[in-house]
Amino acid sequence: MKKIGVWLFLLVTCTISGHSFAQEFQFSVNLNYEQLVAQQKTDPQSMAQLQTYMNDFLNNTRWTNDEFGKEEKIKCKLNVNLTRSLNQGNYEGNAQLVVSRPVYNSNYETVLFTYVDKNFTFTYLPNTPLYFNENNYTEELPYILAFYANIALIFDYDSFSKLGGSPYVQKAFNLVNQARNSSPNKRGWDSNGDSRNRYWLVENLMSQQFTPFREGMYKYYRLGLDVATQNPAETRAKVMEVLNTAKEVNQLRPASVVINSFFDSKSDELYRILIEAQPEDRAKAYTLLVGLDPTKTQLYQRLSL
Repeated sequence: MKKIGVWLFLLVTCTISGHSFAQEFQFSVNLNYEQLVAQQKTDPQSMAQLQTYMNDFLNNTRWTNDEFGKEEKIKCKLNVNLTRSLNQGNYEGNAQLVVSRPVYNSNYETVLFTYVDKNFTFTYLPNTPLYFNENNYTEELPYILAFYANIALIFDYDSFSKLGGSPYVQKAFNLVNQARNSSPNKRGWDSNGDSRNRYWLVENLMSQQFTPFREGMYKYYRLGLDVATQNPAETRAKVMEVLNTAKEVNQLRPASVVINSFFDSKSDELYRILIEAQPEDRAKAYTLLVGLDPTKTQLYQRLSL
């Protein structure tokens, strides 16, 4: 099992249940097409088929060679908002990917990663098969979804072992290279697109400049949050280490999608962890957080009181 060092009790559970293993993900896809309805006649059945396709593709594709017990599935939400359809079967919109995992020895679930993709453009016709080949660009929608799946694997595996998600960084990078050469919708895949598109996300994760930050994800989750019930002081220490690392990486690569996405998903959690620190440590945390995540200054200000 992929997380035997963390979830040893799951081995017993799965043994009792007869080695019942499943695919990697528990993806929940929510499709919003209200803006399309306002613009044109939209077939609800077609939209239902599209949502089913996305759910089935993400949840039923085998993405790794590891065995996952039911309780080990990676929980993800994909919120898709379709905003325009210029002609039949062609859609434009945006998507939000949210990846989470449970914290060991607690009933708390932490968000690993939140990502907003503003270039969710694809073609879909009901009852028309979509083909996916990770080594040869086929069609836009399965390629985008496969990219999301590998991004989710990166952040989940990095949280359980140091740089554990590296094989999936390479897979995501390969998907981007295939798509940027062949996709008709290059804005989401190309380096000339916006600074938070899929190209720049995987570029950050591939870059050696971000390696310390990725290593910090193991500290934050496995050595930090996972011991919070037994040793909250150690959790706070690891979180502060990660914030200092984020500061160093941010000085090299300011306004990067990976660092920004971390704080988009973590601001409330960071506040709740660090508010319990000693006044001197809270003041240090406040200075770091305001410098790294200035849009949440009002929240962090309470650390300095």
